[in-house]
Amino acid sequence: MPRPSKGVHLWLKPEERDKAGKLRKRSVWLICDGPRRVVTGCAEGERGKAEERLGEYIREKYQPGRERDGRAAEILVTDVLAIYQQDVVPNHARPGKTIERILQLAEFWAGKSLDDVKGASCRAYVEWRCAMQWKSAKPETSNNPPRMVSPQGARRELEDMRAAINYHRKEGYHREIVEVTLPPKGASRELWLTRGDMAKLLWTCWKTREIQKGEKTEKFPLRHLVPFIIAGRYTGTRPGAICDAALRPTIGHGHIDVENGVWYRRKIGRRETKKRQTPVRLPARFLAHLRRWVASGRVTKWLVEHGGRNVAEVNKGIARAVHLAGLDPAYVPHVITRHTCATWLMQNGADLWDAADFLGMTVKQLEETYGHHHIDHQKSAASAISGRRA
Repeated sequence: MPRPSKGVHLWLKPEERDKAGKLRKRSVWLICDGPRRVVTGCAEGERGKAEERLGEYIREKYQPGRERDGRAAEILVTDVLAIYQQDVVPNHARPGKTIERILQLAEFWAGKSLDDVKGASCRAYVEWRCAMQWKSAKPETSNNPPRMVSPQGARRELEDMRAAINYHRKEGYHREIVEVTLPPKGASRELWLTRGDMAKLLWTCWKTREIQKGEKTEKFPLRHLVPFIIAGRYTGTRPGAICDAALRPTIGHGHIDVENGVWYRRKIGRRETKKRQTPVRLPARFLAHLRRWVASGRVTKWLVEHGGRNVAEVNKGIARAVHLAGLDPAYVPHVITRHTCATWLMQNGADLWDAADFLGMTVKQLEETYGHHHIDHQKSAASAISGRRA
């Protein structure tokens, strides 16, 4: 019986040395697709770039089989993921993030068929992932303990695989039911910033100076985070949409109408997704801040920009600001923006329907996640139990 193919995947070609031990060729990442080898030009420490090249190769070069009514034992998981990446992922709100998760899945499931997707293999994937650290973690330079992948991180990746398998079946490429076993869903975050913490974080971003050769300079490397934090605090917009926002209509981006005070959060040319990126009317205080930034030239083309360029992601900057401010490291961008805004809306007694539309979520989602913060939550019950019977 022939050995099953591993499907398209990355392979680190070892370095080559001569008999004297002198280095002849450094290790390099290759894309392996059957007998074919494609050099990525990425060294051992450039795994992220190699994965980007692999994603491009899968998207542009690799054409997985699309035979109808295939048998699960004959269909590679990597082929299923590749079809999902080609057909569905381009319509996602953040396709780059989905591709990263697909590439991680492909590394483990390479050579495995849909028939191998069982409860035991899914649990093995979670165990395998949780033994890894996030690729963004650099303990050797930050001197901080490495951030390990959590069961919830592995769950999010398996959710993508489940969606890919379901899409493959709905398109008629296979008929058998394939179940993906997920680890238990984690508890929702009960975190939000107090007004004092918010002020401390903003002040830290504003005043922190860059240090070179032990001396403070006149450069302020965290000031570009101030518009990000204020935008999230006043609108509850997701971090990705805040970083994506332009100040004028731009294809492939959301944009803010500064003159009329409306933020069109959904990207131009992108269909509506379950993220419900609805337009939002800007609160007067945030609009005043924004107009002042535009007038002073602090922002020119993008809401979050550094050196005139759009900042695609703020995770590292926010982590540094939170550390310098002495706040809980669990205050990630999503907590600072969406969780905090939604919690404050409930604490201030906002109408559920208006708040849900403002945040771009359903009333059910808002009530289940943040309803207990509402000023009127269980108020009538608490009053009734203390009253006397008529």
